[in-house]
Amino acid sequence: MELDALDRALLRELQNDARQTNRELALRTGVSPSTSLERVRALRERGIISGYHAAVDLEAVGRPVQALISVRIRPPSRPVIEGFREWAARLPETIGLFVTSGAHDFLIHVAVPDTGGLYAFVIDRLTERREVADVQTTMVYEHAQSRCIDPAPAERPAPSHRRR
Repeated sequence: MELDALDRALLRELQNDARQTNRELALRTGVSPSTSLERVRALRERGIISGYHAAVDLEAVGRPVQALISVRIRPPSRPVIEGFREWAARLPETIGLFVTSGAHDFLIHVAVPDTGGLYAFVIDRLTERREVADVQTTMVYEHAQSRCIDPAPAERPAPSHRRR
């Protein structure tokens, strides 16, 4: 999808502060409020802006311990993979879930109150599932997350090599 400089500026500003008013957004991007409103509406309609959310401090909500858990599923069939994915994504400890290739089928990002909670999650929840063949847990010491995702640059056409 083609994004011009204004679209990129609007996206950057909204990712930095999605609660700002349209008037503030217009001022920060150097356009009129009506232009800002129209462009943001178009970005939502095109699916580029998929929603707005509140960032939550995990420590403040009692879940300061994070881990990445690699899970291998057997047998690796579509129904088994999809069933596990749906189950794992609904768990309250899960804050992110990736379906992956390689030695493991899933990478689950969890946040729990303490290491005892992590142990219980792995032993009592994950390994109790019949389809779970292997689990590897990696503790997260720090999670640095990018707050602003810039769109990929527009593809440039390959140089043409014309004979003269």
